[in-house]
Amino acid sequence: MEFLRCGRHHNLHSIIMNNKEISVIGLGSMGVTIARLYLEQGYKVTVWNRTAQKADALVAKGAVLARSAAEAVRAAQVAVMCVYDYRAAEAILAMEGVAAAMDGRLLVQLTTGSPSDARDAELWAHRQGATYLEGAIQAAPDQMGQPDTPILMSGAQAVFREAEALLKVLGGGTVYLGETASAAAAMDLATLSTIYGTLLGFMHGARIAEHEGFDVAEFGRIVAGIMPTFAAFLQHEGSVIQSGDFKISQSPMRISVEATQRILQTAEDSGINTEFPAFAAGLFKRADAAGLGGEEIAALIKLLR
Repeated sequence: MEFLRCGRHHNLHSIIMNNKEISVIGLGSMGVTIARLYLEQGYKVTVWNRTAQKADALVAKGAVLARSAAEAVRAAQVAVMCVYDYRAAEAILAMEGVAAAMDGRLLVQLTTGSPSDARDAELWAHRQGATYLEGAIQAAPDQMGQPDTPILMSGAQAVFREAEALLKVLGGGTVYLGETASAAAAMDLATLSTIYGTLLGFMHGARIAEHEGFDVAEFGRIVAGIMPTFAAFLQHEGSVIQSGDFKISQSPMRISVEATQRILQTAEDSGINTEFPAFAAGLFKRADAAGLGGEEIAALIKLLR
């Protein structure tokens, strides 16, 4: 079985290198953008969507509209799927003829999902005789196709290397995270956790600014100016966590214990919603009580563990 699979990899490599054909399944805003980028690079693009009218503009640019999802898969050796969620993806893959059409092809799944979704999708693809790559796009549709467009990818390394040039059409900032199919989805969630945590803090900060009569747009500009330095700080803290050495290097935990308590007290005094600062102050207070106050702030990870 492994010998057969390796043979398929070799065949797929030849096809990807020599043919510029691709199928795009799902024509939401991102799917339309993906198809357009391949058309602009001279690919023969076959598209399919539940609502066929969404393909009209692409067909006008030269795309071929498949009559079914199975027909789209059969039209090229590489199928890129980007739909609303994994439930929608699973429903499409369960349509008549799709599983049979997958044999010997590469499925590049760019639908947002969980690590378990990715693992299940890879198993399904392999059962159909297909190869599989999982991807997580970390950009809006109008940011696609740029030299720095960030796309996280995971799956068999040999398959990724074969498809790398094809994937770079979508963005030059592709990061390969390893052979575990779920890695891209997991890293996507990890980065989203950072973004949402920052967003919640920003919104609470906006309320402080509002309450004190500050221009919230100016607050936004100040935060934007801080972000490059803050990003470098987070990168340092990530290295601290990976090293396991939590001696103080940039920011003692105790400073944040006191700072988050001040934010909470200010919210209480001002009548501002306290949910975010209460959560943050509570975590740091527990870390201090656990004896972590004299370590680098990254030691908070010990509490989360």
